[in-house]
Amino acid sequence: MMSSTGSPTKDKIIVTAAITGSIHTTSMSEFLPIAPQQIADEVVRAYEAGAAVAHIHVRNPQTGQPISDLDLFREVLERVKARKCNIVICITTGGGLGMTAEQRLKPVSVFKPELASFNAGSVNFALFPALEKFKNFKYEWESSYLAMSEDFIFPNTFKTMREFCVIFSENKTKPEFEVYDAGMINNVAFLISRGYVKKPVYIQYVMGVLGGITPSPENLMFLVDYTRRIIGDFTFSVCVAGRAQFSICTQSLLLGGNVRVGLEDNLYLERGRLAKSNAEQVEKIIRIARELGLEAATPDEARQILGLKGLDKVMNS
Repeated sequence: MMSSTGSPTKDKIIVTAAITGSIHTTSMSEFLPIAPQQIADEVVRAYEAGAAVAHIHVRNPQTGQPISDLDLFREVLERVKARKCNIVICITTGGGLGMTAEQRLKPVSVFKPELASFNAGSVNFALFPALEKFKNFKYEWESSYLAMSEDFIFPNTFKTMREFCVIFSENKTKPEFEVYDAGMINNVAFLISRGYVKKPVYIQYVMGVLGGITPSPENLMFLVDYTRRIIGDFTFSVCVAGRAQFSICTQSLLLGGNVRVGLEDNLYLERGRLAKSNAEQVEKIIRIARELGLEAATPDEARQILGLKGLDKVMNS
């Protein structure tokens, strides 16, 4: 694996599993984990399959609606810890549609994770086209949640990003910058120039969300080249919403990047076949990586690659 500057690094790739997210609704797949026990079980399965990082959201255990409940986060973390699983936990600060910045940031202040998502700008985050495919929902919240996204902006202003940087820095939590389009690379460069965040930064290109950049080989090559030109010292990963997940993640591996798979981004393992677990997607991308001569990093190797503070410095749940 090569770094963005071209110098050799560990010949390992970081595989992240995004366990449940806040995009898909309960009725879309019977395999989407909802309750803390299910989410924790999926974290451990992904780890056993070879994932080094687990990206965590929580949901209402009865209905599956995305929420930001500290007790639910705590339960997931405690259950994972009880299984003696040392996977890197990346807690969301994206939350669910309509949550306030304060609600989204609270898990970082409370749990002080090694890694957390940091959305690098505002974006039209549109899920409403799913209503054309899915008609029958088990819970009332699902259709209204999707429909409201037609008139929704996911807000990440320069003020809130500055405030997020302060909290991340105070807790020594490394930001995983979620970049939905090219302008957000400029935003990260601005935060660096003002001293709010230090290089090397960790960037995840999020492709395929309506409102952000579309997934294509040309677009990914542009994003990587553009980041190299205006930031220079960075590590990157790629996640893709929908059917292009594995093809574009494979391209990331070819470009020296890392990958994120999981049911947050894509409910399917292949055309017409639902993934029964996050672990199935992890196993598939690792098989692809091995065909390219790459091996998955362990959690401790991922900590070294990303310069994380270490599991011993995470707040006891």
